[in-house]
Amino acid sequence: MQGLDYIKTLCYYNSWMNEKIYSICQNIPDAIRKEDKGAFFKSIHGTLNHILLADRIWLGRFKNQLFKVMSLEQELYSDFVTLWQERQRTDQDIEEWIYSLSDTKLAQPFTYHSIVRKQDHTYLLGHLVLHFFNHQTHHRGQVTTLIKQLGYEPGVTDLLWLPGAEIKE
Repeated sequence: MQGLDYIKTLCYYNSWMNEKIYSICQNIPDAIRKEDKGAFFKSIHGTLNHILLADRIWLGRFKNQLFKVMSLEQELYSDFVTLWQERQRTDQDIEEWIYSLSDTKLAQPFTYHSIVRKQDHTYLLGHLVLHFFNHQTHHRGQVTTLIKQLGYEPGVTDLLWLPGAEIKE
């Protein structure tokens, strides 16, 4: 598996895991989901919100449709159902964009302006897309830990268990 095929797999994994995580989180009372648990973005809700915010920032950069952001802790949606619906919509937007790419495009330089460092950076687009999916995985890992600490079972989260990933003879 190379380049674009790998990225398409990460895109599928991203949607699969988001749906899994949100399906579990809907069973957690809102006050508990929003309670500060000492995580980097404080709560389960705060972390899910940050993942969506970062996805929209990066997708806006990639599509040259900049997403206006005040801070990386900006709350997009306080209502969980709305957050989940917007997560699903954003995952569809990500998938559409990923399927518009080519290996040639992934190998081209891409320049963006960092809101953290306040300067421009240039990387291969493919490396930025890998960062995009890795960032989601990193923070979803934090969410699964918080879920587990509350007594909920996130189940298997490994890429190898992605439905349809195993080669059947």
